[in-house]
Amino acid sequence: MTAPTPARPRRSSLTAKQAVLTLSIALLLSIIAGAIELALDARKMRHEVQNQTQHRLDLVHGTAAEAAFQLNPELATQVVEGLFSGDRVANVVIRDDFGRSMASRERSVPHDNSWLAHALFGDILHYQEVLIYDLGGASPTEPVGDIEMTLALDSLARDFLDRSLLIFSLGVFKALAIAALLVVVFHAFITRPLLKVHAAIIDTDPSQPGRWHKPDLSQHADDELGHLVESLDELLHAFQRGLDQRDQLHQISTIDGLTGIANRRHFDSFLADSWQRARRSGKPLSVIFIDIDRFKDFNDHYGHVAGDDTLRAVADALARVVTRSTDLVARYGGEEFVCVLPDTDLPGARKVAHLIRNAIRALAIPHAYSDHADQVTASLGVASAVPASSMLTSEQLLEQADSQLYRAKHQGRDRVAWEV
Repeated sequence: MTAPTPARPRRSSLTAKQAVLTLSIALLLSIIAGAIELALDARKMRHEVQNQTQHRLDLVHGTAAEAAFQLNPELATQVVEGLFSGDRVANVVIRDDFGRSMASRERSVPHDNSWLAHALFGDILHYQEVLIYDLGGASPTEPVGDIEMTLALDSLARDFLDRSLLIFSLGVFKALAIAALLVVVFHAFITRPLLKVHAAIIDTDPSQPGRWHKPDLSQHADDELGHLVESLDELLHAFQRGLDQRDQLHQISTIDGLTGIANRRHFDSFLADSWQRARRSGKPLSVIFIDIDRFKDFNDHYGHVAGDDTLRAVADALARVVTRSTDLVARYGGEEFVCVLPDTDLPGARKVAHLIRNAIRALAIPHAYSDHADQVTASLGVASAVPASSMLTSEQLLEQADSQLYRAKHQGRDRVAWEV
């Protein structure tokens, strides 16, 4: 039963975060600005209410004074009805100079318990004026009564609420519109370039960071984004140089400088790792030891340059025969070579050894100073084991192959020997 695939973590969007943050800030600022604007509008409304009320009283002052002077209740009623029009007035009364009511009107107004309404308008609800009648000529003016008017608090509160909702709605709408514009502009000039940089980094091959597709941010050439891309470009190229140097050092430490195949250091590590893998898998592991016959005589008579050419040719022949990616061909030292063949038993290794012997003979490199052939030949020793069921070690397996190599030499060279 296969284990459930772990859920990949959800990636949050930079644009979404920026939009949420911008909108949140815009809403907060709109609330603060709206509160300030509402306070200013409340002050403005107070002045408007006071001025409008006073203006209405001034307009009817003369008529109301005449009605009080003439003790004309009909005229007084007309004045009261005129003032009472609309829903802002709670009650109006006109009295004569004896304090008697000549005309009055009162509306049943629900009690408003809103502390805000009382705080805003509670002190501007009541108005009272002394009525002065001008007799004309040299006669002095005298008070003939008074007019009293009280505004309806609930009506003022409703008007203020309606105005507040309109102001607040417009403020929020403007804030959201500005925030949306900022989101679009910020995305176009900041977020989208950053996403291009991110996409370029994601698409970069980790083994070749210096070959990343550097994004074109020409419009940000002289700002922080442009400097960021340039710094990132320099950093990735520095990484590339470091990787190249590492690969060069690795190649120097694992590749034979003359032949281009694996060196002794690489062989030792590979054999130990292959032995452990074969022990775990229960499969066989084979080693072929190769030595060029009479190579010292070849070097002495043909020179070291020809000797080096011969070593390179033999290494190429080995590499053409041993082609599996799991196998290894290495220069063991001097004119000695070795092959490691994982998952290969003794018959298979013997077959590969014969192919190597024939490939070296096929090079047809003249060797006039050999005592057994007129061309360059090689002797090969083969050893094989199953690490999981063997008492041997990898070093002992190599010693067996070396022992078979010397047996092949003692038997006349240019042959393959193996453990019987």
